[in-house]
Amino acid sequence: MKITGVKIEKFSAPLAAPFRVAFGTIEESDSWIIKVDTDAGIYGVGSAAPLPFVTGETLETCYLVLQMFARALVGFDPTDIAGAHALMDSLIHGNGSAKCAVDIALYDIVGKVQGLPVYKVLGGSDAVVNNDITIGIDTPANMQAAAERYVFEKGFRILKVKTGIRLSDDIDALSRIRASVGGDVRIRIDANQGYTVETALQALPEFEKLGVDAAEQFLPWWDFDGAAEIMAKNKTSVKLMLDESIHNIYDARRAAALHCADFYNIKLMKCGGLYYGAQIADIAGGAGVGCMVGCMLENKISITAGISLVAAKSAIVEADCDSFMFYKGDDDGMVGGFTRDGGVFTLLEKPGIGVEVDF
Repeated sequence: MKITGVKIEKFSAPLAAPFRVAFGTIEESDSWIIKVDTDAGIYGVGSAAPLPFVTGETLETCYLVLQMFARALVGFDPTDIAGAHALMDSLIHGNGSAKCAVDIALYDIVGKVQGLPVYKVLGGSDAVVNNDITIGIDTPANMQAAAERYVFEKGFRILKVKTGIRLSDDIDALSRIRASVGGDVRIRIDANQGYTVETALQALPEFEKLGVDAAEQFLPWWDFDGAAEIMAKNKTSVKLMLDESIHNIYDARRAAALHCADFYNIKLMKCGGLYYGAQIADIAGGAGVGCMVGCMLENKISITAGISLVAAKSAIVEADCDSFMFYKGDDDGMVGGFTRDGGVFTLLEKPGIGVEVDF
C-alpha cells in the first residue's frame, strides 16, 4: 500500500465564548483537517490544532509544514508510522500539531486495515474513559456558575479549573465552586505557568483544604529545577502535574530524572501524535509517574485519538479531552468517534478513528 496524495482543509467552528487562561485569551478556534489517500482505496483523516504560545506554530505556518509533508509522503507506506515520524523529524524540528495530523491519519488507516478501532490498535481493551470539563478564568461568581452548570445540568463529576493570574481570586473561585458542587466532585487546577515557586508553595495548603486533587504547571515550561523544588517541598496531598514542560520523550525523561512531577499531561499536538504520546506514557509508567491526556482547542478527530490513547495505556489514568464542547451548541458538529453521557466517554467500535468527515 502506498500514499497517493494528501488533502488539507481548514476546519472552523465558533467558540461559545472567549476562553481565558493565565497566558492569554483564546477567542477563535481554527484547525486543519487532512485526508491521506492510498492506492488501496483506504484513507485516513487527521487534524492539527496549532497554538502559538504552546506549540510554536501559527495556523499559517502549520499549513506550510503540512504541504511539505504532503509532498514528501507520496509513495510512502502508510502503515510504517515509525518511518513516517523519522521522515517528518528529518524535514523539520518541532511543529507537533502538523506531525500529529499525519500521525492520526496513519493510525486511522492502520485501524481500517486491521479492522480495529485505534484504541485496540494501541493495545487497549476498555472503550470507556472518564473525562473532565474545564472552567476558564473569569470572575469567581461566573466560574461558580459554570461549575454548577457542568455538574448539575451536564453531569460532569471532574472539574478542571484554570488559575494563575491572582492567587486570591483563585482561592475565591475554588471556594465558591467547592461550596456549590459538594465534596464528591473531583477538582484539579491548571495554573498555565502563572505561579512562582513561592506562590505555588503558598497555594498548595489552601488547595488541599478545598479538596483539590492535582495542580498542573505552576511554573514556566523551562523551569524543571523549580518544579523539582516544589515536588520536594510539597507536604500536601495535592498531586503535581507538568504540561507545557512535557513536549517530547526527552522532556519526559528529564522530568523523571529530576523527580519534577507526579503526573504528566500528554497532548498530542505537543508531542506529534499517538506514536510519541504512547512512548511518553511508557516512560512515565517506568518512572512511577501517572499521566493525563489533555487537549488544545481541538475537533473530534484528535479528541478521539486522545481518548483512544487514554483507553490504551495503563499509565494514563486521567482525561482532559473536552475542547469540542466549547463551540457554540456544545459540539463541533463532527459525527462519530465516541458517545458521551456526562463525563463518561465510550469509544465506538468502528475501525480506525471512526469520525465521519466530508472531503
